[in-house]
Amino acid sequence: MTELNESGANKEQHQRADVTFRSGGESCASWLYTPRQMSKDNPRPVIVMAHGLGGVKEMRLDAFAERFTAAGYACLVFDYRHFGASAGEPRQLLDIDKQLQDWRSAVSYARTLDGIDPARVVVWGTSFGGGHSIITAAQDKRIAAAISQCPFTDGFASAIAIPPLSSVKVTALAVRDALGARLGRPPVMVPSYGPPGSASLMSSPDSVSGVTALIPEGLQVPKDVAARFGLGIIRHFPGRQARNVSCPIFFAICENDTVAPAKPTQKYAAQAPRGEIKLYDAGHFDIYVGADFERNIADQLDFLSRHVPTN
Repeated sequence: MTELNESGANKEQHQRADVTFRSGGESCASWLYTPRQMSKDNPRPVIVMAHGLGGVKEMRLDAFAERFTAAGYACLVFDYRHFGASAGEPRQLLDIDKQLQDWRSAVSYARTLDGIDPARVVVWGTSFGGGHSIITAAQDKRIAAAISQCPFTDGFASAIAIPPLSSVKVTALAVRDALGARLGRPPVMVPSYGPPGSASLMSSPDSVSGVTALIPEGLQVPKDVAARFGLGIIRHFPGRQARNVSCPIFFAICENDTVAPAKPTQKYAAQAPRGEIKLYDAGHFDIYVGADFERNIADQLDFLSRHVPTN
């Protein structure tokens, strides 16, 4: 295993290592957080974590992982192929099937780690990754629990939340990219976020400020993704899998969400046999930071302590 390197915060409580795992023949870059008291004689649960649309692990996932690890959980935080520090060409290609394969590969890898209890794997996804965590938990009956944060659950609802002008622009770019891909051309790109009226996948009034607030100062995160994704998003309904999630699952839903509308998510979440729903008077990006983050992380830790205790 890679030598452990301490992260910059909570040094007395955890260690962080840069590790990789294979998915589809390529390498996924990850952070492995481990509580200091973890050992083979004291195996711990592990939380497998990934971001949303175009997001990378540096965009506040470390803040969540540090709090989880301080409570005694290990965390495996990974970048999807084609994004961040992970391999994959062309860059910034958002392929739903590939990302779901990355989740399966991450869970399989987590179960092999020293000091980890393979029967206590939790999946944690946010935004577009929140939909992935629902699907992963529905398909893998060994998952101990799941957390789905401000999740994308309904492609049609998210598509109609995009202003019509933006939708027309994005669709035109998506068609160009899809046709070009068949001819072997480089991807046609579209911004993952932008101001209202722009040709971007997220163009709500809070999208630019919301995303940029998650990016650490000095870190350059590409905002564009291959535009062909715009043709597939409207046909993607991960919320429909909530009824098939047999483990406990926590839904953190933002009532003022302009990216992943709350009402469809509440409908799907209510169908999960062991679902728990928490509503927040917040927008899509608010629960990553500040007071909304504190309320959110406290609720998630409470859920974990009841369903997947560390001892």
